[in-house]
Amino acid sequence: MRELSLHILDIIQNSISAKANLINLEIDEDLLNDRLVIKIKDNGSGMSKSLEQSVLDPFVTSRKTRKVGLGLPLFQAAAQRCEGDLKLDSTLGEGAEITVSFKHSHIDRAPLGDITGTLIAILSVNPEIDLVYKHYIGSKEFIFDTRLIKEEIDGININHPEVLLWIESYLAEGLEELRR
Repeated sequence: MRELSLHILDIIQNSISAKANLINLEIDEDLLNDRLVIKIKDNGSGMSKSLEQSVLDPFVTSRKTRKVGLGLPLFQAAAQRCEGDLKLDSTLGEGAEITVSFKHSHIDRAPLGDITGTLIAILSVNPEIDLVYKHYIGSKEFIFDTRLIKEEIDGININHPEVLLWIESYLAEGLEELRR
């Protein structure tokens, strides 16, 4: 995939398919140590140890519609091309955590891409989930938590067009401030 945000979208969709209702996305751009680390943690159904050990094989998938699952293997390959790796930790019935690391400055590292658009896409079709997004660049941090927004908009769906427009603006401004 040309952008890391598309890998993130794929992993979060897997979390939602695994019945997660709380997903934590953390992106840490450690420029001092030249590392980019992406963590996605969910409270979904998790995986058995045998599935967890084989899920990085592109010919293993839990889907019934096709016999290949390329999301995690492609994300792992992208990380390994950039002096990084993918680590998966899952407990059946409790959820999963995926940690992907890259050398931040590596010439082959795909750009992070449109994180704002990715999060808006997720929330627009999955208003029932809660999403906590934390992004760090050096000592700066930006945090977005749908649970706080849902409290404030009491009774209005988070995927209401006006709410999504506000969220999009909030995310864009927060990330712009983070990069200054």
